[in-house]
Amino acid sequence: MVLTINDKFPNLNGDTQDTSNFDLYEYLGNNNESWGIIFMHPGDYTPVCTTELGMAASKKADFDARNVKMCGFSCNSAESHRGWVEDIKAATGYDVDFPLFCDPDREKSVELGILDETNKDTKGLPMTVRSVFILKPDKTIALMMTYPATCGRNFDEILRCVDSLQLTSGESVATPVNWKKGDDVIVNFPLTDADADDKFGKVSSS
Repeated sequence: MVLTINDKFPNLNGDTQDTSNFDLYEYLGNNNESWGIIFMHPGDYTPVCTTELGMAASKKADFDARNVKMCGFSCNSAESHRGWVEDIKAATGYDVDFPLFCDPDREKSVELGILDETNKDTKGLPMTVRSVFILKPDKTIALMMTYPATCGRNFDEILRCVDSLQLTSGESVATPVNWKKGDDVIVNFPLTDADADDKFGKVSSS
């Protein structure tokens, strides 16, 4: 499967560190209740992934304020995840209290197309790349990012993207380079200057 923007993200059913019957759609809300972020990790206990999950946990309040639910994902077991959560707490000081989906047989990883055949674990099995999927409340993909295993993600940039996506999903605007929440935006086509003035008040046409 090759996923792209505006595709519906496949449901994830299975184990997390806390349950054996996790359902991603149910977790996000079956009635278009919340946005979602699914982020893949090459492997439990790996140093870069540990820093990423600690950072994600530290920013949970920021994601909550934006009505975004987080879900981690790696090709490891629930038992491994539970031990890793304790390790993350010891290393970063933060509790991971969002689900970490388990895909030890790599069934979902193959379906999602997120395995890196050049990066293998001690058993010789491919690990996942650092994919990020930001999902709209209807479970469609609003944004995708993919990082190699050697490059940790920037969660400030992920939050910035969420702000842009949430703003532009409800208004006929686009956000320019390096935009941050509260900055000026661009009135987007197909609005004319007159239409924009009617909708937003007098705007600059420069």
